[in-house]
Amino acid sequence: MELRPAYPVATERLLLRPLTVADADALLAYRGRPDVCRYVPFEPMERPLIMDRLAGRWSRTVLTGEGQALTLGVALAETGQLVGDATLFWLSSEHRAGEIGYVFNPDFAGRGYATEAAQAMLRLGFEDLGLHRMVARLDERNEASAKVARRLGMREEARLVDNEIFKGEWSTELQFALLDREWAAIRPR
Repeated sequence: MELRPAYPVATERLLLRPLTVADADALLAYRGRPDVCRYVPFEPMERPLIMDRLAGRWSRTVLTGEGQALTLGVALAETGQLVGDATLFWLSSEHRAGEIGYVFNPDFAGRGYATEAAQAMLRLGFEDLGLHRMVARLDERNEASAKVARRLGMREEARLVDNEIFKGEWSTELQFALLDREWAAIRPR
């Protein structure tokens, strides 16, 4: 099993593509915001960290083994403007398990871009990588992210009350999941 997408990965309105140094300002515009970072597992980023990630973990364009992650920039097809990024984590080869995550610029909220991009990541995971099960894990207070998971057809499987200290306080985690057979029944045509 491995994933070697043909880039860009096109949806109706978006292009998912590898991130480049040219994306640094757009990434900083949302990943540097405290409100964006409130419920995700990183603090507001500064340019040196973004540049480090672009040269390191965000430079991956293929998945060749479990434990790897593929982070793609999400750009508007019409203009090429970067509006967010989405990640596919390959958790286990044996169990054919993965996870998705997404971070978007709030200036583009309410237009369905996160859902559309996350659907593309589910498609890559299920149809191209051959995963059996994909999850999304999020802080219960991140209502926008939970709405995306529900719109994707993912079922809420767990609510882990005060399961970890997150950014200095107890956090309740929601876990959503989708199986390959469920994806086959609901996937966008």
